[in-house]
Amino acid sequence: MNILLLGYKPHETRISAELQKKGCSLSHSSDPIECIQADLVVSFGYRHLIRPRVIDSASCPVVNLHISYLPYNRGAHPNFWSFYDGTPSGVSIHLIDQGIDTGPILYQRKLTFNPANMTFNQTYQQLLNEVQQLFIDNIESILSKNWQLRDQAASGTVHYLADLPSDFSGWDSNIATEIQRLKSNRRNIL
Repeated sequence: MNILLLGYKPHETRISAELQKKGCSLSHSSDPIECIQADLVVSFGYRHLIRPRVIDSASCPVVNLHISYLPYNRGAHPNFWSFYDGTPSGVSIHLIDQGIDTGPILYQRKLTFNPANMTFNQTYQQLLNEVQQLFIDNIESILSKNWQLRDQAASGTVHYLADLPSDFSGWDSNIATEIQRLKSNRRNIL
Protein backbone atom coordinates (compact mmCIF):
# COMPACT_ATOMS: atom_id res chain seq x y z
CA MET A 1 0.00 0.00 0.00
CA ASN A 2 1.33 3.45 -0.94
CA ILE A 3 0.91 6.02 1.81
CA LEU A 4 1.45 9.75 1.37
CA LEU A 5 2.44 11.38 4.65
CA LEU A 6 1.73 15.10 4.87
CA GLY A 7 3.32 17.22 7.58
CA TYR A 8 5.78 15.69 10.00
CA LYS A 9 8.71 13.96 8.36
CA PRO A 10 8.76 10.16 8.71
CA HIS A 11 11.53 10.24 11.34
CA GLU A 12 9.50 12.74 13.42
CA THR A 13 6.54 10.44 14.06
CA ARG A 14 6.06 6.90 15.33
CA ILE A 15 3.30 6.19 12.84
CA SER A 16 5.69 5.97 9.89
CA ALA A 17 7.64 3.09 11.48
CA GLU A 18 4.37 1.29 12.22
CA LEU A 19 3.19 1.77 8.64
CA GLN A 20 6.47 0.38 7.34
CA LYS A 21 6.12 -2.64 9.65
CA LYS A 22 2.80 -3.27 7.88
CA GLY A 23 4.61 -3.31 4.51
CA CYS A 24 3.50 0.15 3.37
CA SER A 25 5.69 2.27 1.15
CA LEU A 26 5.85 5.89 2.25
CA SER A 27 6.25 9.17 0.45
CA HIS A 28 6.24 12.52 2.20
CA SER A 29 5.49 16.19 1.64
CA SER A 30 5.37 19.17 3.93
CA ASP A 31 4.74 21.50 0.98
CA PRO A 32 1.34 22.34 -0.57
CA ILE A 33 0.16 19.52 -2.82
CA GLU A 34 -1.58 19.81 -6.17
CA CYS A 35 -2.58 16.18 -6.67
CA ILE A 36 -2.76 12.93 -4.75
CA GLN A 37 -1.44 9.64 -6.05
CA ALA A 38 -1.59 7.18 -3.18
CA ASP A 39 -3.74 4.49 -1.62
CA LEU A 40 -4.12 6.53 1.55
CA VAL A 41 -3.07 10.00 2.70
CA VAL A 42 -2.19 10.62 6.35
CA SER A 43 -2.01 14.27 7.38
CA PHE A 44 -0.30 14.93 10.70
CA GLY A 45 1.19 18.31 11.54
CA TYR A 46 0.51 19.53 8.00
CA ARG A 47 0.44 23.34 7.91
CA HIS A 48 -1.44 23.80 4.63
CA LEU A 49 -5.08 23.53 3.66
CA ILE A 50 -5.69 20.94 0.98
CA ARG A 51 -7.60 22.60 -1.83
CA PRO A 52 -11.14 21.35 -2.48
CA ARG A 53 -10.28 20.35 -6.06
CA VAL A 54 -7.40 18.20 -4.76
CA ILE A 55 -9.69 16.50 -2.22
CA ASP A 56 -12.41 15.98 -4.83
CA SER A 57 -9.97 14.46 -7.34
CA ALA A 58 -8.32 12.12 -4.81
CA SER A 59 -9.07 8.45 -5.41
CA CYS A 60 -8.26 7.61 -1.79
CA PRO A 61 -9.24 8.75 1.70
CA VAL A 62 -7.35 11.65 3.29
CA VAL A 63 -7.05 11.05 7.04
CA ASN A 64 -6.06 13.81 9.48
CA LEU A 65 -4.65 13.43 12.99
CA HIS A 66 -5.79 16.40 15.07
CA ILE A 67 -4.92 17.22 18.68
CA SER A 68 -8.38 18.30 19.74
CA TYR A 69 -11.59 16.59 20.72
CA LEU A 70 -13.60 17.57 17.64
CA PRO A 71 -15.86 19.43 17.00
CA TYR A 72 -14.12 21.62 19.57
CA ASN A 73 -11.04 23.64 18.67
CA ARG A 74 -10.87 23.11 14.95
CA GLY A 75 -8.02 24.93 13.28
CA ALA A 76 -4.96 26.44 14.95
CA HIS A 77 -3.64 26.01 18.50
CA PRO A 78 -6.34 23.58 19.67
CA ASN A 79 -4.45 22.79 22.87
CA PHE A 80 -4.48 26.44 23.97
CA TRP A 81 -8.15 26.93 23.17
CA SER A 82 -9.38 23.87 25.07
CA PHE A 83 -8.09 25.51 28.26
CA TYR A 84 -9.02 29.09 27.37
CA ASP A 85 -12.56 28.22 26.23
CA GLY A 86 -13.09 25.43 28.77
CA THR A 87 -13.86 22.87 26.06
CA PRO A 88 -12.91 19.17 26.17
CA SER A 89 -9.30 18.15 25.52
CA GLY A 90 -8.50 15.14 23.43
CA VAL A 91 -7.40 13.81 20.08
CA SER A 92 -9.29 12.95 16.91
CA ILE A 93 -8.64 11.12 13.67
CA HIS A 94 -11.00 12.23 10.94
CA LEU A 95 -11.43 12.33 7.19
CA ILE A 96 -10.55 15.61 5.57
CA ASP A 97 -13.38 17.32 3.76
CA GLN A 98 -13.62 20.85 2.38
CA GLY A 99 -13.99 22.51 5.80
CA ILE A 100 -11.42 23.15 8.52
CA ASP A 101 -11.30 19.97 10.61
CA THR A 102 -14.99 19.29 9.91
CA GLY A 103 -14.81 15.84 8.31
CA PRO A 104 -16.36 12.67 9.73
CA ILE A 105 -14.67 11.15 12.78
CA LEU A 106 -12.93 7.78 12.59
CA TYR A 107 -11.57 7.63 16.15
CA GLN A 108 -11.39 9.90 19.21
CA ARG A 109 -9.99 9.85 22.70
CA LYS A 110 -10.89 12.37 25.40
CA LEU A 111 -8.12 13.39 27.81
CA THR A 112 -8.06 15.30 31.06
CA PHE A 113 -5.23 17.43 32.37
CA ASN A 114 -4.54 19.28 35.59
CA PRO A 115 -3.86 22.83 34.37
CA ALA A 116 -2.57 23.87 37.80
CA ASN A 117 0.41 21.54 37.45
CA MET A 118 1.17 21.62 33.72
CA THR A 119 2.44 23.84 30.95
CA PHE A 120 0.90 24.12 27.50
CA ASN A 121 3.98 22.43 26.08
CA GLN A 122 3.60 19.44 28.43
CA THR A 123 0.00 18.89 27.42
CA TYR A 124 0.88 19.42 23.74
CA GLN A 125 3.51 16.67 23.93
CA GLN A 126 1.02 14.35 25.58
CA LEU A 127 -1.59 15.11 22.91
CA LEU A 128 0.96 14.35 20.17
CA ASN A 129 1.77 11.02 21.80
CA GLU A 130 -1.90 10.18 22.31
CA VAL A 131 -2.97 10.90 18.72
CA GLN A 132 -0.11 8.76 17.40
CA GLN A 133 -1.07 5.96 19.78
CA LEU A 134 -4.71 6.25 18.70
CA PHE A 135 -3.56 5.81 15.09
CA ILE A 136 -1.34 2.85 15.98
CA ASP A 137 -4.11 1.22 18.03
CA ASN A 138 -6.38 1.38 14.97
CA ILE A 139 -3.82 0.92 12.20
CA GLU A 140 -5.37 -2.29 10.86
CA SER A 141 -8.79 -0.74 10.34
CA ILE A 142 -7.26 2.47 8.96
CA LEU A 143 -5.23 0.58 6.37
CA SER A 144 -8.17 -1.64 5.43
CA LYS A 145 -10.47 1.41 5.47
CA ASN A 146 -12.78 -0.61 7.69
CA TRP A 147 -14.00 2.11 10.01
CA GLN A 148 -17.30 3.40 11.28
CA LEU A 149 -17.56 7.07 10.35
CA ARG A 150 -19.39 9.40 12.69
CA ASP A 151 -20.46 12.88 11.65
CA GLN A 152 -19.32 15.72 13.86
CA ALA A 153 -21.84 17.74 15.80
CA ALA A 154 -22.82 20.93 14.00
CA SER A 155 -21.72 23.04 16.92
CA GLY A 156 -18.14 23.41 18.00
CA THR A 157 -15.40 25.99 17.78
CA VAL A 158 -12.78 27.05 15.27
CA HIS A 159 -9.74 29.25 15.81
CA TYR A 160 -7.20 30.75 13.44
CA LEU A 161 -3.52 31.59 13.93
CA ALA A 162 -4.37 35.27 14.41
CA ASP A 163 -6.78 34.44 17.27
CA LEU A 164 -4.01 33.58 19.73
CA PRO A 165 -3.82 36.50 22.19
CA SER A 166 -0.90 38.79 21.40
CA ASP A 167 -0.02 38.95 25.09
CA PHE A 168 0.23 35.16 25.46
CA SER A 169 3.32 34.40 27.57
CA GLY A 170 4.29 31.27 25.67
CA TRP A 171 3.98 27.51 25.56
CA ASP A 172 6.13 26.91 28.65
CA SER A 173 3.86 28.96 30.91
CA ASN A 174 1.72 27.30 33.57
CA ILE A 175 -1.73 26.79 32.07
CA ALA A 176 -3.90 27.83 35.02
CA THR A 177 -1.83 30.92 35.79
CA GLU A 178 -1.66 32.00 32.15
CA ILE A 179 -5.37 31.52 31.42
CA GLN A 180 -6.27 33.49 34.55
CA ARG A 181 -3.87 36.29 33.55
CA LEU A 182 -5.15 36.45 29.96
CA LYS A 183 -8.81 36.51 31.01
CA SER A 184 -8.10 39.14 33.65
CA ASN A 185 -6.39 41.29 30.99
CA ARG A 186 -9.44 40.90 28.72
CA ARG A 187 -11.82 41.98 31.50
CA ASN A 188 -9.65 45.03 32.27
CA ILE A 189 -9.69 46.04 28.60
CA LEU A 190 -13.46 45.74 28.36
